[in-house]
Amino acid sequence: MKNLLTLGSALFLTVNAFGQSVSVKQDTTVVFDQNPHKVITNGFWDNWFIGAGAGYGIFFGDHDKQMEFKDRLAPNFDVNIGKAFTPSLSVRAGVSSYKVNGLTQNHGDVKPAHSTGERYDKIDWDGYWLEKQEFKFYNIHADVMFNIVNAIGGYKPERFYSVSPYLSLGWAVVNEEPKQKEVTAGIGLYNAFRITKGLDLTLDIRGTMANDRIDGDVGERKQDGNLSALLGLTFKLPRQTWDRPSTTTITSKYDDTELNALRDRINQLANDNDALRNQLANAKTQTITNVEIKKQMLAAPILVTFPINKSTVSTEARVNLGFFAKVIKEAREDIVYKITGYADKGTGTPEINERLSKARAQAIYDVLVKEFNVPTSQLQVDHKGGVENMYYNDPRLSRSVITISDLLQ
Repeated sequence: MKNLLTLGSALFLTVNAFGQSVSVKQDTTVVFDQNPHKVITNGFWDNWFIGAGAGYGIFFGDHDKQMEFKDRLAPNFDVNIGKAFTPSLSVRAGVSSYKVNGLTQNHGDVKPAHSTGERYDKIDWDGYWLEKQEFKFYNIHADVMFNIVNAIGGYKPERFYSVSPYLSLGWAVVNEEPKQKEVTAGIGLYNAFRITKGLDLTLDIRGTMANDRIDGDVGERKQDGNLSALLGLTFKLPRQTWDRPSTTTITSKYDDTELNALRDRINQLANDNDALRNQLANAKTQTITNVEIKKQMLAAPILVTFPINKSTVSTEARVNLGFFAKVIKEAREDIVYKITGYADKGTGTPEINERLSKARAQAIYDVLVKEFNVPTSQLQVDHKGGVENMYYNDPRLSRSVITISDLLQ
């Protein structure tokens, strides 16, 4: 009867130990959504751009329509900085510099606003005349831009051309006498032609309106305006791409060879169990005089972590090692426990990590043997040098020592 109980305990431990040794392989598959209308909004510091442009504009004042078109053309400039929040929505802020070539009326005693003093002689006037007008003003503006190509066709990073209508609000300043400061509003059409991943050629067509006072010549018009066309460059700062939404699938696979071996072992244990039942049935009339129960307890694996570049065992870890040592000494004496030291591969050179992992394993060995009297015959020391993040992608858990019994490996 004593032999039957001992065999039953051994079979139970064998099943558990073998079951824990089956390897599990995990395959991770990441599938990106190919819908061009779906992207992940990037962080605040992504998708910034800086632009500059130069071209010509034409001003619409009270008398400018009397001037020939070519005489009204004047240079315009703009610099701006902006950010795209989605492939279809961007904002930017900038400063535009406008020169105005126009006409102002000479009333005799009143000095015309921004007049050059030169009479415009390409038209005839009876009793009064018009003089040429020149001045500059600056428009500090903020624009909201809608990329209709991306909105309709979806985001495509290699697209050559896109067009963005925009709305603008600004503040115009004339620093020449008579000085003026006026709120401006405008609309525009921003055309972008891709040169490289980080550079676009742009054509910016902008219409800006302000109060009739801005040119110092108040007439029947309620608003004056400026129409400009600027050719420029836009530099796109890193990072400019938009990530696609993705789905991650993790598939777990068991090793077929180990599974087959486990099935064979289970069948063998089932046969042994039937044999035990028969022996127990035959032993019902026997008197049990001595029952021996062997200690089958195992110490669970233990992990001790260390600070960077250290192999000193902390007080807290020593307490846990004390409990671990107590279980080792109360369990079977033929069980060997393997002490394996590790270091973080991302910190230090391979030579330092080799030395450090060995020192950490030896430190745990010394605590178990010298402080808690664990037999040296039950301990085996090993070290692995620097390793990648072993658990939870956390480098701190790689600066460690793991102690485990040979039955659980």
